[in-house]
Amino acid sequence: WAHWPLPSLAGFVVGHAGLYQALAMFAVAYFIIGMTVLSVCAIATNGALDAGGAYYMISRALGPEFGGSIGIMFFLANVCGSALYVLGLVEAVVDSFGIPPGQEAGTGVHVLPQSYWFELLYGTVLLALCLLVCLVGASIYAKATFLIFLIVAAVLGTILVSFFATRPLKVPIRLPDSNGTETDNGSFTGFSLSTLRDNLGGKYDVDYTTGQMMSFSSVFAVMFNGCTGIMAGSNMSGDLKRPSYSIPRGTISAVLFTYLVYNLLAFLMCATCNRTLLQKDYGFLRDISIFPPLVTVGIYAATLSAAMSNLIGASRILYALARDDLFGQALALAKKTSASGNPVMAVILSWLVVQLVLFSGKLNTIASVVTIFFLLVYATVNLACLALEWASAPNFRPTFRYFTWHTCLLGIAGCCVMMFLISPVSASASLGFLLLLLLALHYLSPSSTWGYISQALIFHQVRKYLLMLDVRKDHVKFWRPQMLLMVQNPRGSARLIDFVNDLKKSGLYVLGHVELQDLDMLPSDPLQAQQDSWLSLVDKLNVKAFVSLTLAPSVRHGVRQLLFTSGLGGMRPNTLVLGFYDDEAPQDGLARHPAFTSAREEVPLGFPPLRAAATPKLLSAREYVGIVADALKMLRNVLLARQLESLDKAWELRRAASPPPTIHVWPVNLLRPDSARYADTCSLFLLQMACVLNMARAWRRARLRLFLCVEAGTMPHAQEEKLRQLLKDLRIQAQIQLVPWDAITRLHWQTCQGPSGGPAEEEEEEEGVVNFPTNTTQVSDEYVRAANKLVLEQSPAPAVRFLYLPRPPADTSLYPLYLHQLELLTRGLGPTVLVHGVSAVTSTQL
Repeated sequence: WAHWPLPSLAGFVVGHAGLYQALAMFAVAYFIIGMTVLSVCAIATNGALDAGGAYYMISRALGPEFGGSIGIMFFLANVCGSALYVLGLVEAVVDSFGIPPGQEAGTGVHVLPQSYWFELLYGTVLLALCLLVCLVGASIYAKATFLIFLIVAAVLGTILVSFFATRPLKVPIRLPDSNGTETDNGSFTGFSLSTLRDNLGGKYDVDYTTGQMMSFSSVFAVMFNGCTGIMAGSNMSGDLKRPSYSIPRGTISAVLFTYLVYNLLAFLMCATCNRTLLQKDYGFLRDISIFPPLVTVGIYAATLSAAMSNLIGASRILYALARDDLFGQALALAKKTSASGNPVMAVILSWLVVQLVLFSGKLNTIASVVTIFFLLVYATVNLACLALEWASAPNFRPTFRYFTWHTCLLGIAGCCVMMFLISPVSASASLGFLLLLLLALHYLSPSSTWGYISQALIFHQVRKYLLMLDVRKDHVKFWRPQMLLMVQNPRGSARLIDFVNDLKKSGLYVLGHVELQDLDMLPSDPLQAQQDSWLSLVDKLNVKAFVSLTLAPSVRHGVRQLLFTSGLGGMRPNTLVLGFYDDEAPQDGLARHPAFTSAREEVPLGFPPLRAAATPKLLSAREYVGIVADALKMLRNVLLARQLESLDKAWELRRAASPPPTIHVWPVNLLRPDSARYADTCSLFLLQMACVLNMARAWRRARLRLFLCVEAGTMPHAQEEKLRQLLKDLRIQAQIQLVPWDAITRLHWQTCQGPSGGPAEEEEEEEGVVNFPTNTTQVSDEYVRAANKLVLEQSPAPAVRFLYLPRPPADTSLYPLYLHQLELLTRGLGPTVLVHGVSAVTSTQL
């Protein structure tokens, strides 16, 4: 309680602002302080507190970035506050013992010279006294402040009695003037209704100590600094035996006590002292006191206590910042403590900074900056409590329950409004400085184990919005690809992972992996140890993906599990992406990836080496095609990616601007030329995926080329115009190229002729586009090679090709033949994506 400011501060406020505005200032200031105190008490009673006070609360609640930046701001606020009180004490000492202006020699007790350098010297001596007390330790400081509290309580009692016991009198006032000194008389009238009326309204004038014109904001700035002692107890949190018990009780009691004292003093002063006395003599309480020496001692003691409080608070904040290593070696010196645990180096460093601030010279010069810093800290304390309350974490169970999110929000709003009312320029500069510190700590500080409130808030909001995401309200206009990419070993799939990241178009992206083990035969879940490696991979490759791992007896069962269980609510994969099943030996793409090739980055991820070419695969051809069939039965779209590891995206997209890279699109089922259509569901899905890739930022320079396969006598230009109109309706920009393929289809019809031709065609017509049970056997290798050659001959070579993926045959014995035909079709084409869509994904409506 000894940290309340000098009582004459109330006279300064009332003298300029009048009683009404003074009471409004006290109400606003203590409203902000009261809301902040509730937040401080809630956080202080939610767990064990350590050194650092508000910094410790904020850093453990909002994370190292906010904590470190606000910690620096709070340190500076306490440093400037300590200098502020030292300068105030110097003014009081000079006012009592200084040689009057215009006189060369002093008389009586007025023996101290007055000048900038002499006042700096007095401030340095007083600050050295504070330093000695703080160096001894918190115990001697606590005893000193208790003694000061007793003195201040006695002084306050004397002042209150003096208002009633002192007779009306004239108080001579000497004021500095350009010609030497000017003398005026203030009046202590005793209780007078006339005096009260004169002091009700505001009458701002020049502050005689600084020569500056006062205003509501400047008076509020000085007054608010007298209320910042509420954080003194929390700053000493590391030195208190039971901080969660002491801080709420001591802080709330101090706030109520000082608020009542301020209002009582304001009323008594307005009723007994004229405006001249209040404005021109801030030490008038000494003149009207029944025992003036005691008032002088009380003013000195209270101000010295406040200066020590801010100095020791600044040192504890600096020590906490240094111990948390947020600024690396920059604050390493502040970690050193004495044998008793007192952070002596932090005290000395804080003292040095306060000494530098003393050079500013005048109290009101730094008052507005200090006030804005404190308001910023108070706003962040309220923000920390608000975030903890909104996160609704089960472990946020403060024993102090007299707060709600409304009080936190009101505290934040009050702090922000008053910051900009006091000084818009200083407030903007302080916020800019805070933002710079936030960014610096975000990129430079090490990760912490304190927990991040942002994660709790994100979880809370995501859960709420996932519940609102109703799959029954899905509409094709707002369709987006949601990918499940199956990865056997990321070492061989780095470029494929990056490519699918470009294809997702702000949709869900899940990296799936199946571990072939039986949990019954294992002592614990082996996937937990792998999770960190996969998450680190996602970070290193800079892809926006989730990771989903599973155990299964076979890859096919594992993929089924992931298709059924991946995602949540309305965010579930609608498209399965697989690498192609061929005999090529996998290449280690991670070893060549830029994210893993810097000198200081070894590949630290715990993925096994790739299988050798002679090593048998974990997946058979029949099982691979079965996975494709399973996905289509579950109404998932399917993409098969071949040779995507040979796609050097950076090189392709950095090529000379003329010609730009191209994306070739073949929206016709090349394995079934007798049913070639460009407007079925699968073709439209293929067009959509090519368009989505082209919309990705990295692929915007690329150009789509759409190939229209035509036969003689089928009016190709009419087909082209129809396709062009379709592209226009779908808002897809693509170049259409006609490709004659009479020679290719002739091979197909030659194969189909024979006794089985008619029945086969009838069965195909009955099955439609859903199943082609006999079509696989009708397509010859010669035809497939010719189709492959047709695709390959289209120049210039594209960056990637999109081809139509037929459905697997219903007869599972034909799976190997089906896969063989896909391999022939895509052989030597370079990066190729085979696409089969089962759902409508395009819309021509608004």
